[in-house]
Amino acid sequence: MKRFAAGVLILLFMAPVALAARNPLNAIAKDPYLSALVIDADTGKVLFTENADAKVYPASVLKLMDLFVILARIEQGALKLNDMVQVTPEAAKIGGSQVYLDPKEQFPVEDLLYALMVQSANDAAVALATHVAGSKEGFVALMNQKAQELGMKNTRFHSVHGLPPSDGQEPDVTTARDFAILCRELVKRPEALKYTGTQSKGFREDKFIMRNHNKLLTQVTGCDGLKTGYFQAAGFSIAATAQKGGVRIIALVMGSKDRKVRDAKASELLAKGFTIVPPKPELMTASSQSLPAQQKQVTTSKGASKPAPAQSGLNTIQPKAEGSVTVPQEPGVAASSSAKDSGWGKFFIGLGIGFILFLVFFIGAGLLMKKRNRILSKYKNRP
Repeated sequence: MKRFAAGVLILLFMAPVALAARNPLNAIAKDPYLSALVIDADTGKVLFTENADAKVYPASVLKLMDLFVILARIEQGALKLNDMVQVTPEAAKIGGSQVYLDPKEQFPVEDLLYALMVQSANDAAVALATHVAGSKEGFVALMNQKAQELGMKNTRFHSVHGLPPSDGQEPDVTTARDFAILCRELVKRPEALKYTGTQSKGFREDKFIMRNHNKLLTQVTGCDGLKTGYFQAAGFSIAATAQKGGVRIIALVMGSKDRKVRDAKASELLAKGFTIVPPKPELMTASSQSLPAQQKQVTTSKGASKPAPAQSGLNTIQPKAEGSVTVPQEPGVAASSSAKDSGWGKFFIGLGIGFILFLVFFIGAGLLMKKRNRILSKYKNRP
């Protein structure tokens, strides 16, 4: 009996210690959100901010840093998209959103990047991290290094997937302002938007169809990213971006209590950004429509390009296409000139010729009359 009582006492004393080791997170989510930020991706100018420096748990939005680190490795030539990644037992055991990797499998880096961004697969995150850095811990170090280089001063990563911390682990912490820095760097890379903008994608030879958690891809015109995230204490978060009229806007909504409210607010803030930043001409469209004739290129029969002949101002006459409408010329200039040449000019030429002939006839007749008068005068003067 005494031993039983002693055991109970030991358990009672150990319970607070175990709870302390677990250190559960306090819920930070609010209605409509804990923090929000909108920026112009081109200039970095802040267009809207509300509590943007509040500490938040990024949840799966954190996977954007996974993508950034891996793309940087690919740019450096240290990693290739077709490199095969062996699935580890550790990766296969990760729960939450996943593509159900098996330790017997291996996949190209690119396939796992799609799984990371489209399905938000935690097992893909662990598999990629282990392949790139040798361990999750090594990859987390790379994530924090990149955060420091980018100037994300209030960010600290402790995982590669953004799940709630396990026993004795610290939570991932960031701010909307810090994550806007990362998002701005990512949207400079078209290859990043290729993954974040994909709505659905087949995996494992299309046996598993992945579907993007970002509903704004189908709800907001021009939306091509970036990432959503959620766990209970963190609430619902999203890093969203869209491009329209030559302008790209990035909006972050962090720590919302409701997914639909988060999406509605993100959509609203993107629209707000587009009303603040005036549209820019689409470079390709504008250049093809407004390029002066003398700057347009003409392809020769030999395949070379040369400038097209320059054309003069308003009165240049273009060949008339079949069924086209003739544009009136500027009044009193070319039209009147051609009219004179075709009508009055001929009249005056004919009049001049007639006048000359009349003079010749008149002079000739005068000479003949004078000669006739001389002859008549001779006959009159004879005896």
